[in-house]
This record gives sequence, C-alpha cells and structure tokens, in this order.
Amino acid sequence: MNRHYSITSRRLCRSSVAEAGFTLIELLVVLVIIGILAGYVGPKIMGHPEEAKRTKAAMQIQGIETALNLYKLDNGAYPSTEQGLQALVEPPSVGKLAPKWRAGGYLEKGKVPVDPWGNEFVYLSPGTHGDYDLSAYGIDGEAGGEGDNADINNWEIE
Repeated sequence: MNRHYSITSRRLCRSSVAEAGFTLIELLVVLVIIGILAGYVGPKIMGHPEEAKRTKAAMQIQGIETALNLYKLDNGAYPSTEQGLQALVEPPSVGKLAPKWRAGGYLEKGKVPVDPWGNEFVYLSPGTHGDYDLSAYGIDGEAGGEGDNADINNWEIE
C-alpha cells in the first residue's frame, strides 16, 4: 500500500509541474503579443506623437548633458559655442583645445544626434541660464513658440 501511494503521489507531482510550465509558456507568449501590439498600435491609438517626440528630445538633451559633463571632467571646461557639440565627437581644433579628449569621443555612435524633428540642437556656452544652454526648438525649428512649437530647454527639464 505504501509503495502504491508513493508512485501515485509522484505522478501527481509530475503532472502539476508540467501544467505549471505550460501555463508559464502561455503567459509569456501572451505578454510578448501584448508588448508587440502596444509598441506598434499604442502610439497610433493614443494620438500623441508630438508629445512622444518632445519626451524623446528631453531624453536626448539629458544624454548630451551627461556627455558634456564627462567632457568637462576630462578637460576642465565645457566646449565653447564656437566648438559646439561637435567637440563631443572629435577633438576641437579651434578655441581652447582639449588636451585630455577621450579616444572615441563622448557620444554613442560617434555623431551628434539631431532632435526628433531632424534639426540640430542649439548649444550656447557660456549660457544665459547656466554654464551652457542646450535646446531643441520643437516642430517649427524656431526659437520660442507655444504647444508643439515650444522649445525644450535643458534648464527647464527636471
């Protein structure tokens, strides 16, 4: 009797494990499908592509700020307005040279990104709001504006 009970309990345990694994696989498949749908359909359904672009621009500005801070740590000062953001991807050849410029530069992919609307970021050093000012001018590509045309500025990002 004891032997029979032992075999039966093993079979029950094995079937429970198999069902739990199958349920986990089903759950993962459903999550992947939901993720794919959310990634492709979500932005179109939400109808906020400009808001997403503004968020992306703010994130890009924060990434450039990190690169600028690394540049300053290595070289003692931020690139000048004349040197521009290009000093983050290649050693500056004008103004105060960067004696400890990092091989490979300070930005990923070795190029200065453009904002989500295809325009260059506006960099001013020294800035009027801090050591430097960094801005994306929004959908219209011009300073100022309201709504979707409003500037995204580093000194306003929290």
